[in-house]
Amino acid sequence: MHRDRRILYATAFLRALAVGYVGILSALHLAAAGLRDAQVGAVIGAGLGGAAVAALVVTVAGDRLGRRRSLVALSLLGGAGGAAFALVASPVALAAVAFAGMVNGMGRDRGAALVLEQAVLPATTDDAGRTRAFAAYNIAQDAGHAAGAMLAALPAWLRAAGLGQLEASRTALLLYAALTVVPVVLYARLSPAIELPAAPRKPLAPESRRRIAGLSALFALDSLGGGFLTAALLALFFRERFGASETQLGLLFFAARAANAASHAGAALLARRIGLLKTMVFTHLPSSLLLATVPLAPSFPIAALLFLLREGLVEMDVPTRQSFTMAVVRPDERTFASGITHLVRLGGWAVAPGLAGLLAGADDLGAPLMVGAALKILYDVLLFVAFRRVVPPEERAGGGAVS
Repeated sequence: MHRDRRILYATAFLRALAVGYVGILSALHLAAAGLRDAQVGAVIGAGLGGAAVAALVVTVAGDRLGRRRSLVALSLLGGAGGAAFALVASPVALAAVAFAGMVNGMGRDRGAALVLEQAVLPATTDDAGRTRAFAAYNIAQDAGHAAGAMLAALPAWLRAAGLGQLEASRTALLLYAALTVVPVVLYARLSPAIELPAAPRKPLAPESRRRIAGLSALFALDSLGGGFLTAALLALFFRERFGASETQLGLLFFAARAANAASHAGAALLARRIGLLKTMVFTHLPSSLLLATVPLAPSFPIAALLFLLREGLVEMDVPTRQSFTMAVVRPDERTFASGITHLVRLGGWAVAPGLAGLLAGADDLGAPLMVGAALKILYDVLLFVAFRRVVPPEERAGGGAVS
């Protein structure tokens, strides 16, 4: 399983490379194609809606269909949808192919493949190493996100080489489609040990059912706030408010993903000292307060600095949240728990960009940032109140397994 864990780190990097790339390019491509802000939000939401449907499918049937087979299919479908997204022109067609290809305008890899990989990863280590494994996994993702952000300057380079704006954007998106299918080669090398034994699925334990339901409700609120803050819409905000170029945006999001990666390493260390839940809440709350200050910044350098300070904290809850969710259910419940909690997050992300586009159309692109920050602050408070007495195995005095 050590080799499987290394493969999952590699596929996390490659998939995040593609997602970080398209997260910046998608809204800029749609604007270049002549779509209005509300239409941009609707198309981004459609892509996230497709990701939500895919997450539902793997949650319900991923273990039965085969985890490796499902991962390969998701990569191939994403590549086909990405190619079509680059080539079609009408808003309706763009929304349709974004949905079918699960085009992720969030700029963060939170799709259906993550559901399966998150369910597999805890089995490659023990309770004491689980959070470190998730931290390393997320560091690999953020390295990919950062590289993808840098690669988002490609349309500017293509325009400098003589291509028109829309032609350069389409060419760059075809590269995204190619990147999406590269993990297929690695998925084919995963061992049979990643699959669950063929056996009837046990019903969820009553305690697991309550925990999954509570976490899902709270994650839905958090993701609704996050859906107002997609990389696509943030890129559009920085361009329209401050006139930032694709090169500046690429550098900004590269620095943001580098800050995310550093925070993941810090999250594992901090969780060992104060626990998973406190790490989740006490780092996420100040990040939301920082986000609320970004629309108030008088210049791009100040807005970028506030944004980067926020990015240095906001992702510390990701490996700890994933580890906490997998720790408080049985091993055979992990795919379901991973799928349901990701599904509600994708649902919130799918709904919110359309609302953000409408809100931006009525006011400006700073308003969605304020709304997103407020929703995330509410999530942090409710999460701590609801789960402060739930203790993962490694934080118990005896360090026993989940019952």
